[in-house]
Amino acid sequence: MEIRRRRTHRKTGKTETKTVYAITSLAPEQGSPVQLAELIQNHWSVEVLHHIRDVTYGEDAARIRTGIAPRAMATLRNLAIGLMRQAGWTNIAAAADHYRSRPQHTIAMLRLTA
Repeated sequence: MEIRRRRTHRKTGKTETKTVYAITSLAPEQGSPVQLAELIQNHWSVEVLHHIRDVTYGEDAARIRTGIAPRAMATLRNLAIGLMRQAGWTNIAAAADHYRSRPQHTIAMLRLTA
């Protein structure tokens, strides 16, 4: 299938169009264009989370590689991202910087008492 993506750069307002191709093992009767588009969109929602974890938290460079520690750290990163989104943040890197330098805001967000 051919997928055309349009993206508008927020700062410049310039629109970029990109064409990519995908292959599926589904027969035509197994997936309509709408269903295939939904599958692709759902895939990218997962990829966005991986991208945030890697870019903001350096997950791919982490040295934690054994036992359950990698999964535990991924869970904690997902929790942090979810809490920041729930607090209204759309830029997770900016939110992480904000809370890193203001621990009292972190405590307030988590509704903890000192």
